[in-house]
Amino acid sequence: MSVVNLFSGVFCFAEEVMHGVSSRLGYPVLRDEDLISQVSESSGLKAGALRRAMYGKPSIFNQFSNDRERAVSRLKLGMAELLGQEKLVYFGYGSLLVPRTIAHVLDVCLIAEAKGRAVRGARELGLSEKDALVRIHREDEAALRWVQYLHGCEAWDPTLYDMRIGMDLVGEEEAVNQICENASSAILEPSDASRQTVRDFLLASQVEATLTDKGHNSRDLEVIAQDGKISIAINKKVMMLGRLSEELEELAGTVPGVSSVQVAPGPAYYQADIYRQADFKLPSKVLLVDDEREFVETLSERLMLREIGSAVVYDGSEALRMAAEEEPDVIVLDLKMPGIDGVEVLKRLKTDHPEMEVIILTGHGSARDREVCLQLGAFAYLEKPVDIDQLSQVMQQAYDKIRSSRG
Repeated sequence: MSVVNLFSGVFCFAEEVMHGVSSRLGYPVLRDEDLISQVSESSGLKAGALRRAMYGKPSIFNQFSNDRERAVSRLKLGMAELLGQEKLVYFGYGSLLVPRTIAHVLDVCLIAEAKGRAVRGARELGLSEKDALVRIHREDEAALRWVQYLHGCEAWDPTLYDMRIGMDLVGEEEAVNQICENASSAILEPSDASRQTVRDFLLASQVEATLTDKGHNSRDLEVIAQDGKISIAINKKVMMLGRLSEELEELAGTVPGVSSVQVAPGPAYYQADIYRQADFKLPSKVLLVDDEREFVETLSERLMLREIGSAVVYDGSEALRMAAEEEPDVIVLDLKMPGIDGVEVLKRLKTDHPEMEVIILTGHGSARDREVCLQLGAFAYLEKPVDIDQLSQVMQQAYDKIRSSRG
């Protein structure tokens, strides 16, 4: 009744092995998309945000928003809930969220040399081997980012797995045989101790999700549960340790099943970085669009002093790309720029991303420009030079509108 976790490089016969193990053991298969769907429904986080946390590059806004940490904490909680099923084959990135301390989980990695994978990929997809290699490198890079984020090591590091099978050396049927033989071993039978480890993982994940929902960064905290007792290690220097400890204790204590909470500095507490808690009431994903580089970079710095997270681009094309890839909440947009002008950018933004609020900030506008921009859906129309407090207030109002629409 063990759980089989499968993680694989692309073009490593993973689908065939997964289905073979599932059929032989009689276990259902769950994938990352099943996990993402479950977590999105239970947490309210968008499925796209959860996918980006798993597969994508870190957002430029993440240092202000902690979006990835919140998403990963929720995914971890989802995996902890799935482990209540003791007959299961899980295939995908989510398998790396499960702690190695759970004795009835068999962690398996399927991998092969890139050259052989390229030959197979070219055959399957009708690509050249060169193009297949490009895809392999792209997929391997995503896997590396994910494993580095979670464990700080290479994606195929043998310490992460109970079995690492070289699919260029072993056939699919033999791989299925090896996995099923190990999964059926008495060593992997669930015990009272291993089931308690799952319950501890679930409780620790619930506490971590509670903390990240309040703006705390899970990268700066380590949460461990043991029979209802919670230990939280703080791994970044904080100015008021006592106050932070009290807040963490109070938040963790609200989670059902927690009997006690102990907070203490962790091994990395005395490093140079300072602990930072995200404030979800403040705008943290603001995109500034202006071709006046000195002005817009100075504006970004002044906003950061007010704890408003921002990023800067210098033309309309880049603004549209960033809007699609990074999904900012608020965009501050100049009108007169080379290439695509601000009015056209505004029009496209409100068509493709109607949930984003756009504030026009220009030094070359007219009454007619103002009328057109507001008709196109701009949240506000401001003129340079602008008072930073006024701009901050308008940003806050735009962000409050977004938050209220999200419920």
